[in-house]
Amino acid sequence: MIGKKVLIIDDDVDVQKINEKVFRNIGAIVKVATNGTDGVRKFFLEKPDLVITDIMMPEMDGYETCSRIRQVSNVPIIMLTALNSEEEIIRGLESGADDFISKPFSPDVLVARARALFRRLDMPRDSVVHGQYYSDGYLTIDLEKRIVLVEGDSIKLTRTEYNLLAYLLQNAGWVRTFDQILVNVWGPEYQGSLDYVHVYISNLRKKIEMDQRNPTYLESEHGVGYRFNKRVVSSS
Repeated sequence: MIGKKVLIIDDDVDVQKINEKVFRNIGAIVKVATNGTDGVRKFFLEKPDLVITDIMMPEMDGYETCSRIRQVSNVPIIMLTALNSEEEIIRGLESGADDFISKPFSPDVLVARARALFRRLDMPRDSVVHGQYYSDGYLTIDLEKRIVLVEGDSIKLTRTEYNLLAYLLQNAGWVRTFDQILVNVWGPEYQGSLDYVHVYISNLRKKIEMDQRNPTYLESEHGVGYRFNKRVVSSS
């Protein structure tokens, strides 16, 4: 984290100061904003390597803040939230967040998650893709080109959604346990965080399945994990 620029957007001054101190102590350059409007302005001014934003803020909430940043940048974004429902997390994913941390939280957890995000960003592309290609006429996944198509139309996936889909495709037909998925897609810091897997799978199903309530690609093995199923396409 030495030399990385971190933008912290939070209207809770006490939380802001604690997080600012923690990141400064590990060598980061820290900039702060107290609401989403000021946060977006400082994002364009400072060009940070990481954005950490609260959700409930005056003037502009974290969802809108995240969405505006994501329109122009793929910078990693961590959302801090006291709202822990699946619907709120999905809304955050759709606005472009890479990670969520529920309040109250340990500053050490926040730093560990930030480091995990940077490790994923620094991962060589070849370690994720291996040039694999899948197409069945409805769904096309080209891992080498990082393209996902549904009925020929390009589907926009977040970085984490893409990495999750790539991991399951590379292990197609095999059940991957929750912890295997968490370690390989998010990192060892996330073991036991089952909600992450469920929420991201739910969001992926909305984007690639013909019927998300009766999924054919992303199959659940109750209490164990998930598998990617390749469709058998008739040659007749």
